[in-house]
Amino acid sequence: MKRHLLAVLLLSGTMHTPGAGDKDAPYVVKDGRRVDAGTLEGWRTWRAMGCARCHGEEQDGAIPLVDRLQRLSKEQFRITVLNGRQDRGMPRFAGIKQVDQNIDNLYAYLKGRADGAIALGHLEKLE
Repeated sequence: MKRHLLAVLLLSGTMHTPGAGDKDAPYVVKDGRRVDAGTLEGWRTWRAMGCARCHGEEQDGAIPLVDRLQRLSKEQFRITVLNGRQDRGMPRFAGIKQVDQNIDNLYAYLKGRADGAIALGHLEKLE
């Protein structure tokens, strides 16, 4: 039901913002591709770090993030990305400037993808 509602909102051009049913959403998105500045930096970090190599272009690869982000808290996400998961082949990203500076933005981007609010492909800054 939630995904259906999000699809209807996106198709209608309605802005998806925190407070519109999910007050704690860490992102703002309109039309599925126009996002707030922080979320845009999260998307850029995703691409720069090559996360799609393991997690897939649609975040549904060997370790499907669209499913995981439904269950992981923001803090669990931070710990996993920064410390890595050596037992599963995920490297530690702590100490990499772009990741350190954008860990919350990366979470916002991936949470928006997991929620079905952010579309695949090129994103633009919401003006």
